[in-house]
Amino acid sequence: MDEVQSGLLVGLRRARFTLSYAVLVSAVTAAMLRMDPAMHDALIRHASTNLHNLSRGRFGTLISSAFVVDAGPIYLWLPGLVCLLLVAELTLGGSRTALMFATGHVGATLLVAVGLVAAVKLEWLSASIARASDVGMSYGAMAVVGVLTAALPARWRAAWIGFWSAAAVVVVTGGGGFTDVGHVVALGLGMVVSTRFRAPARWTAPTAALLCVGSAFAFLMLADGLVGVIEGGAWGTAGALAAAGIERLRHGSHTNSSADEVIQSERQDCGGSPSSSPGASHS
Repeated sequence: MDEVQSGLLVGLRRARFTLSYAVLVSAVTAAMLRMDPAMHDALIRHASTNLHNLSRGRFGTLISSAFVVDAGPIYLWLPGLVCLLLVAELTLGGSRTALMFATGHVGATLLVAVGLVAAVKLEWLSASIARASDVGMSYGAMAVVGVLTAALPARWRAAWIGFWSAAAVVVVTGGGGFTDVGHVVALGLGMVVSTRFRAPARWTAPTAALLCVGSAFAFLMLADGLVGVIEGGAWGTAGALAAAGIERLRHGSHTNSSADEVIQSERQDCGGSPSSSPGASHS
């Protein structure tokens, strides 16, 4: 019993960020359920990281918006989010996961805001987009998906990158809204940051199961609809297979090149060098 309790405490300590964020989001969501519709809508308007709020210096929304989730019943999205954050925290560490979540949430929000300002000025989008609601944890979650690249075994990284890259291209070219673009931007930020991390993670059956559930949740969030799921899944699978094939060919070419060098070196050693070969002696 003591060993079980000790293991549970160690697990809780390793998952502090995930548990803390889940508790805070659950508390805010529970409070929102008790609000009348007018107060509920006012909270979302106040917490949104839209152009209207940011242009008025309400930069606190960059933090508050991550805890205000308007994505349907909490039991539909919180379990998947917890699995995603938990597998990142167990393989990469709590500080890295928290930093990447915050970087993805804030970074993608600001980059999307810059793009929206340009689109409005060029009259590609209506000025009404400035007041669109933009709250939730999706940008941070997608950044965590990207940075998980560093935690995967080397043989799976190419397929992982290929799948998410292809699925992201389908989302962007499919005419999605600015939040879909934000998801792709956050994913890209995570993948870029993953190149700076070195995480020789020891994968087990539980962490692999967490990865499956968490990545499935993230994919549904990225695809955003049945059509997106079908197209994103098909192209993502094709991208994964193509990337894995290219990586295997590259690895095979490198292996053959190394083998050729070893064979050539052995031949030289067997043949000897001019200075060491026996010659006629003259007295």
